[in-house]
Amino acid sequence: TLTYYAPLRARIRTEGLSALRDYFAQLYRIEGGEVQFTLSDDELIVRVAACPAVTHMRERGYPVARLWVETTRTVNEALVADTPFGAELLEYDDTTGRSVQRFYRRSET
Repeated sequence: TLTYYAPLRARIRTEGLSALRDYFAQLYRIEGGEVQFTLSDDELIVRVAACPAVTHMRERGYPVARLWVETTRTVNEALVADTPFGAELLEYDDTTGRSVQRFYRRSET
């Protein structure tokens, strides 16, 4: 994740959370997923109606790994590693992949 997403991670450092919103908007447009955003300078909330990958697997009868949720959590945390931002997965539905993801500016202490 760190290498593959290096250009996006650089944009996050310079442009902030809008770079992440733009990335997710393009990703879900390509994958045909429904997503909503709430963005401020310090926080981005990403609401995904259903994960396109989970939908794809379920429609074809493929088993979805029990820990599939960790894909979202791990990638999101890696996307913001070494940036001023943090990531957390607020909600996740194992059946559909519906999720609420939060990215936020870390406090300076």
